[in-house]
Amino acid sequence: MSKKRGQSGLIPVGDLISSKLLKTIKGPSAIEQRLIDGADINPDDPKSILFQHTVLCQTCLPFRDPGDAARTWERLNGNIHLKVLAGEAMHPIQSRFVPVGLPFGPKARMILMHINQEAMQQKTPEIQIEETLSKFVRRTLNLDSKGRNMRMVKEQLARLSAASIRLGLVKDGRAVTVNSQIVTAFDIWFPKDERQRVLWPSTIRLSLDYWESLKAHAVPLDEAHIARLSHSALALDIYSWLANRLHRVPTNKPVTISWPALHGQFGMNYDPDRLDKFRAVFKVALRQVMTLYKTARIDLHEDRKRPRLYSQGGKPVYREDPAKGLTLYNSPPPVPGRVLISGKL
Repeated sequence: MSKKRGQSGLIPVGDLISSKLLKTIKGPSAIEQRLIDGADINPDDPKSILFQHTVLCQTCLPFRDPGDAARTWERLNGNIHLKVLAGEAMHPIQSRFVPVGLPFGPKARMILMHINQEAMQQKTPEIQIEETLSKFVRRTLNLDSKGRNMRMVKEQLARLSAASIRLGLVKDGRAVTVNSQIVTAFDIWFPKDERQRVLWPSTIRLSLDYWESLKAHAVPLDEAHIARLSHSALALDIYSWLANRLHRVPTNKPVTISWPALHGQFGMNYDPDRLDKFRAVFKVALRQVMTLYKTARIDLHEDRKRPRLYSQGGKPVYREDPAKGLTLYNSPPPVPGRVLISGKL
C-alpha cells in the first residue's frame, strides 16, 4: 500500500518513522529520566529511609479523590483489613466541627511515610519535625513548595490528621486490631495566604496504639525511590507491596498471583470485566517500579489473546482466557540489611 503524500509530493515524517523509533529519537520522558537517575542511588544515610505500616503495604488508600460524600474506605487482602473513616475538625473561624474528606493519592501516602520516618528515627511517638512544611515538600516530595503543590499537600495532611484508621491483621491465630487516629492533637488549619510561611507545630503526637503497632510492623522503603515514583499512587503501592512481600517468599517456593487477585488488591478503579485494561495500567507502573527496585525477581506472564464479547442476561460482557499474572521469587528488600523485625532494625 502506498503512503499518502502531501501537496508537495513528500511523505510526512510521521508515516515513515514508527512510534517506537520516534520515542528512541526523542529520548526518555521527564518521568522516565527521573526513574533512570534514581536507579543507582544507594540508601546509605539512615535519614534516606521512609517507613510504611505493613497493613498499608498490603492494602491501600484511594488512588483518586472519592468525593465529599464518601466517608468510609475499606480494603481487604487475605487476613489484612484496612478501614478509614473520614473525620471532622474544629474550624478556627466558623467555631464548629466541619467534615474533612478521606486522604487519597500519592501525597497522602508520602506524608504518612514521612511521619512514620520521623517517629522511627526519633524513637518516640511525640516527634520533633522540620521547621516548615515548605522544606518537607522540597526534600521528600521533590516538589516546588509554592502555590498549587502546597495547597494539595496541606489538604492531604489535614485529611490524614482528621481521619480515624482501623488496621486489622490475623497472625498465628491471633487477631490484632489498631483503632485510632494516627495523629492526635494536630492543628490542621494553615494560613490561606501562600506568601506566609507555613509552619508545622513544634511537635506532633502519634496515638499510642498506632505507635506500638508501627514499631512491630514498619516496612523500610528507599526515600529516593519513593520520590521518583511520586507521580503515581499505583506505582507507590506496588513498590511498597513488593518491598514487604518479596523477601518473605520461600527461597525454593515461588508464589504466583493471578490477575484477578491483583485486580482485587490494586484495581478498585477498573472494571473487573475488563481485566485487559487493568493489566495494561499495572504493567506500566510495574516497569517503573522495577527500574528502581533492581533486585526484585519477578516473572510477568503476558496474555496476548484479546477478550471475547459474550451476552450475559442480555448485556454484553467481555471474557478472556485465564492468565497467570505474576510469579514472585525470593528477593532482597530494596533497603538491604534493614528489614524490620520485632520493632528493631
